[in-house]
Amino acid sequence: MSTSTPTSAAIPTSAATPIVLPISRSVVWLVGTAVLALLAYYFIGVDEGATSIFGNSAVVHEFVHDSRHFLGFPCH
Repeated sequence: MSTSTPTSAAIPTSAATPIVLPISRSVVWLVGTAVLALLAYYFIGVDEGATSIFGNSAVVHEFVHDSRHFLGFPCH
């Protein structure tokens, strides 16, 4: 009884190519992401109606009310 085992298997090899961005495009992506994150933080965590940039309106506060509680921001 002889058992044959494959000694060499054809394994495809591929090299990962990194994504290279110029510094100027990296800065644009970083600043854009930071601005969006700060806007999301303001509207969900800080906007209370009295300190709203839209005046004394609680529309934004009521729109994100449940997400405020889910994320742990106090609002009552």
